[in-house]
Amino acid sequence: MNLSRAAARVVIVGAGPVGLLLACELRRARVPVVVVERLAGPMTESRASQLTTLTAELLHERGFDALLAEAAHEPRTHFGGLGFALSAGDSAYGGNWKLPQYRTEAALGERAVELGASVLRAHELTEITEQSDHVRCGIQGPDGRLQIRAEYVVGCDGAHSTVRRLAGFPVTATAATKELLRADLTGLRIRDRRFERLDGGFAVAATRDGVTRVMVHAFGAGVAERSGPPGFGEVVQVWERVTGEDISGGTPVWLDAFDNAKGQAGSYRRGRILLAGDAAHWHPPVGGQALNIGLQDAVDLGWKLAETVHGRAAPGLLDTFHDERHPVAARLLDHVAAQEQLMLCGPEIEPLRAVVSELIGLDQVRAHLTAMASNLDHRFRRADTHGRQERQCRTLTQT
Repeated sequence: MNLSRAAARVVIVGAGPVGLLLACELRRARVPVVVVERLAGPMTESRASQLTTLTAELLHERGFDALLAEAAHEPRTHFGGLGFALSAGDSAYGGNWKLPQYRTEAALGERAVELGASVLRAHELTEITEQSDHVRCGIQGPDGRLQIRAEYVVGCDGAHSTVRRLAGFPVTATAATKELLRADLTGLRIRDRRFERLDGGFAVAATRDGVTRVMVHAFGAGVAERSGPPGFGEVVQVWERVTGEDISGGTPVWLDAFDNAKGQAGSYRRGRILLAGDAAHWHPPVGGQALNIGLQDAVDLGWKLAETVHGRAAPGLLDTFHDERHPVAARLLDHVAAQEQLMLCGPEIEPLRAVVSELIGLDQVRAHLTAMASNLDHRFRRADTHGRQERQCRTLTQT
């Protein structure tokens, strides 16, 4: 087994959208970056399919207009499955923007490489050791072991983060109690269902560009032990039990199961090791927020880490990444937990749903929820094109 040695200013673990955008941010600031990715090739699954107003603004500022042009505009959103029109704002990117995650990831990956980031695919982090002035990463690749010495390491490797585990970050987590099955199907014609609560469970169906996404939860069902995605037959069976429809004639493109486990790292930084995106906070994909909050983590961390690496940072600047982003995700976790209850609990939740529906009819409440859904509800420090000056995002709510 060959042992090779290399060095980098920053190692990013995970070549998903968050890791790739962080790589772009660091390379724009001329920081040498190596991205380590366990998978051999880019993702081809749709997964998250929504960009919020703030995320679209950030991508526009970084020259991703061609990517945004592919997105379908959606002027509505929901809270716990209770739909409403988003309040008007002053952003050119108001509303939600529907785009398969693999397209976002592909565009970010192309840009990262163009900017000079090194992306090591089919390489897995197996060891991480922090010293006073560097971090040593042990990595297993197809040609043997690789050891990289880095000034900083950032875990952008998802809810089951290896970086978080190896570095011993403390977490606060809630175990799963409910599960949803999800599938993308072709060759199927069924009516759209927008967050329908039926006698036996919860169902969603939507067709776009010839692909029908279905999502289903059977009330009272537990969480299955899984080593991989569900079989198509299981999705067919649960969908028919809840909706009465037969979707067995469709062809599965992608099958997935996800649960309502959620949690957050107690700190996003431990010395020279940091966490961003789902590695730092994870929750079920309710409201389409996980990808967006993660991309915004990358923007906030990017310029702060670059200034630190270049020796230009004010004292404590890198610590403000945790200070500013941790409360944002903590608040989101509360919103997700509330929405999950409204959607997935049984008939006992109906009185609360009726009250929340009445509240959403109020302009002030709708404006408040719009700000949350658009990610324009919090102060967000970010650098301008010169990497130094800070400014605040617009807000749709009055303080």
